[in-house]
This record gives sequence, structure tokens and C-alpha cells, in this order.
Amino acid sequence: MGDPPSDSNAKRPRLIVSLGDPAGIGGEVVLKALARWSSEAEPPLLVGCRRWLEENYQQLKRCSDAPLADPAGLELLDCPLEHPVQAGAPNARSGDASFLWLSEAVALVKRSKGAALVTAPIAKQYWHAAGHHYPGQTERLAELAGVQNASMLFTARSPQSGWRLNTLLATTHIPLQQVPKALNRERVQAKLDVLLGFCRRFRPNPTLAVAGLNPHAGEAGRLGHEEASWLEAALQDWAARNPDVRLLGPLPPDTCWLSAGLAWRQGGDAPDGFLALYHDQGLIPVKLLAFDQAVNTSLGLPFLRTSPDHGTGFDIAGRGLARSESMIAALEAAQELG
Repeated sequence: MGDPPSDSNAKRPRLIVSLGDPAGIGGEVVLKALARWSSEAEPPLLVGCRRWLEENYQQLKRCSDAPLADPAGLELLDCPLEHPVQAGAPNARSGDASFLWLSEAVALVKRSKGAALVTAPIAKQYWHAAGHHYPGQTERLAELAGVQNASMLFTARSPQSGWRLNTLLATTHIPLQQVPKALNRERVQAKLDVLLGFCRRFRPNPTLAVAGLNPHAGEAGRLGHEEASWLEAALQDWAARNPDVRLLGPLPPDTCWLSAGLAWRQGGDAPDGFLALYHDQGLIPVKLLAFDQAVNTSLGLPFLRTSPDHGTGFDIAGRGLARSESMIAALEAAQELG
């Protein structure tokens, strides 16, 4: 007997979308993205307040000519706001709502076989104002999923060359002065394992690059000791255990992503994955090259999570100015990678 007919939709996860901080641009970028996004898979299930989303829709119609999905035709788990929230005026109530919507979305994902989560932006300070003291959504997701260490990777495909940029963060939302204390041999090697697993989705024997911590990667100990005292040895040990991988580094951070810039514009040879040792070290090149295309992907969870790489946009909320390209990329990545 032959194989049964394949159903391409069966391989695509059901997307569940939490709508982020209601004072921000989450509702706007989702409505704009769904108006432009074409997929034969099951439509996404949104998690948020229906009345708020419908009011957002009416406001955006008055101030923007951009296509918008009509909330009346969207499936939504209604989590009503107890108090009105004004666009561009975040507070503890808007933070609490975004925290609840995320938690409810995760509960849905965990109950739905093969589902993937897409998250609109939240503001950590308003989570904190509401009493939810997490560094960000990634850490809350790890708690809800019952895992110790989720990893934050940013991925983007160049619209010019088709080359894919992948950057994993070894540390995430911690102050800069805490970074050297948080880094060690075990953490860097574990993050390389995660980065390798992701990059092997696209190439069996990838090239990985690791940025140094200090200027000029420490310059043989003259500008910092971490590279010479443990990082170089950690990378050599990891490379010996993974002989089919080409590992570069530690590289001077100011030139580590130069090849990525060239590949983004015109293709060519560049590492398949980059490991940044702290948040801004990795996010500056990612956002400079791929602000509208980059997707924040959480790895190490029992489900896939993606998110646009921008923030809540409180300064433009409710004015119809938000761009939806990154949210479209997040939806597409969730389907492609899930």
C-alpha cells in the first residue's frame, strides 16, 4: 500500500495570539497583520478583550487607511478588561491585563496539541506595577511551562538576499554589571547546544560564531580577562565535542556581525548562527539589519513561541502608525518552525 495523501495543513500548528498590553500597539499590529497575512491553515485564535479590540478597530479605521482585519470575523477567547484602558496611557491595569492574557494563552497552547504561541508586546514596568515581577515574557513562559531555562533567539530572513540571520542571547534581561557574573563555561556551552539545534533545521553542519565579552575580545587579557581565563577554553572544548561544526570565536564584538551585514544585503558566506553574550550586544545588530523582519523565538519550551522584536509603541498607540511587518514575520515563523 502507498502512503496516505499528505495534508500540508496538518503540519502547520494552530496559532494562539496573546494581544499584549492594551495601551500599546499590540491590537493594531495584529489586526493589520491578519489583514495582509495569507495562509491556508486554521485561523489564529486571539486572547484578549473583545470589546477593547473592537473599539481599537473603530479608532484605527478613523485615522488610517491601512487594511484591517474585522474583529467580528476573528475567533477570540474573551478576557474582558475590568476598567477602560486608553491608548498610549499604560498603567498597572494594562500591565495586569497583558499578564492575564499571556497566562490564558499559554493554558490554551498547553491544552491544544501542536499549537504555537505568538505574543504581542508587553511592558515589563507595568507588569511590575501590577505585582508581577518577571524580567519579561520569556521568564513567565518558562515558569508556566515548568522548565528552568528558556532561551531567547532572534531569527530573520532577508527580503533582499533570502539569507537567514540567527542570533541567540547567552544572557537576557539582566543589568549589564551582572553579565560577567552570570556567564560561565557551562552556560555558554549549553547555549551553543541550543543554537546548534536550531541552526540544524536549515543546515546539517552549520557554522557558529561567538562574540567576545570585552572590547577586541579581551585583547589577550589587556582589556578584560574573561576570554583568556575561561571562554576560549570553553569554546575549544565544545568544538572538540562537535567536530562537524565550524566554531568561530571569541570574536571581537564590534566586527562579529560584519559578515551578517553583507549576507543580509547580497547573500554570501556568513555564520549560520551567532551567540551574543548579553542582550544589547546581540540586539543592536539584529535590529539594525532586520527591525521589521526579526522574530523573537523562545527555545527550550514544550511549545514554540514567537514574537515581533519591537516594543509596545505607547508613543504611537491608537494613531494608526504602527508597522505590522514584524508581527507578520512572527506569524509566519510560528507556522514554519512549529
